[in-house]
Amino acid sequence: MTKQYSSDQQHIIHELLSQAERNGLRLNSDHVEMNESGLDFLVVFAKDLQGEKWVLRKPRRKDVWERAENEQKVLQVVGQHLPVEVPDWRIFTPGLIAYPLLSGHPIATVDPAGGGYAWRFPQDSLTDEFFDSLARAIAALHSIEHSEAIQGGVRYKTPQETRESFAANIEEVKQSFTIPAKLYDRWTEWLSTDSYWPDHSVLHHGDLHPPHIIVDDHQRVTGLIDWTEAEIADPGKDFVILYALFGREGLRDLLTRYETAGGKTWPRMHEHIAEQWAAYPALVAKFALTTGKESDMEMARSMIANWNVD
Repeated sequence: MTKQYSSDQQHIIHELLSQAERNGLRLNSDHVEMNESGLDFLVVFAKDLQGEKWVLRKPRRKDVWERAENEQKVLQVVGQHLPVEVPDWRIFTPGLIAYPLLSGHPIATVDPAGGGYAWRFPQDSLTDEFFDSLARAIAALHSIEHSEAIQGGVRYKTPQETRESFAANIEEVKQSFTIPAKLYDRWTEWLSTDSYWPDHSVLHHGDLHPPHIIVDDHQRVTGLIDWTEAEIADPGKDFVILYALFGREGLRDLLTRYETAGGKTWPRMHEHIAEQWAAYPALVAKFALTTGKESDMEMARSMIANWNVD
């Protein structure tokens, strides 16, 4: 192994390599790398005997495996429709998911020291090539026919069901967390105002943040990974983190590119996305309730208490 790992980490690496071999994939144990930054999966990178790089994913919890089953169905649908690569799962078991590493690199990775992102290119130097290719990829994804995705087993929600599901999540979160009145009132107004909400659903990625966006050396988006949250639901969800990163003007610019690429918009789409970001702490709190981990609960409490609602 090229890095020094603890005995527990070495055990996990050995376990994953052994599982891969039992499934017909022989990997070189001398050159492996572990990434533990993901909330849902522990990831190991390794090379096979021909030098091809592979991604090995180990679900951290039972609920992750259940969502991975949905992810597999999504990948079987989207791969043939997008102008970018998606993972090609060759091994799919409860203890191991494995696929060849996509070409390119994430536009950013999670910075374990600072808690933000470590960008492959300076964030303020991102070019038209990046934003245009990202908009094209999202528009192509959102244009996939529902009937094909549903036939493939992808989860589906009508616009009303999406709205009701978010409202139900907020009420569930309210039972376990203290939500400041100003924040809760904003969530309630957003949920009750029809003009914010779209009248259509799309097949969305659901977790489109920088580590899941793969680019080449020219900043062109070449791949999208980690489709665990994908379903047919709210089109705004794929823009929420991008809004947080690039602000209102950045979002308006990206939505213009998205519309040019064939994406369907509505008059208050940018405002709806901004409100989704305002409600982001509710999603984090729901995640904490799912994992049951005190560290996740504390993160959610802190986020709810300190969230800027202006």
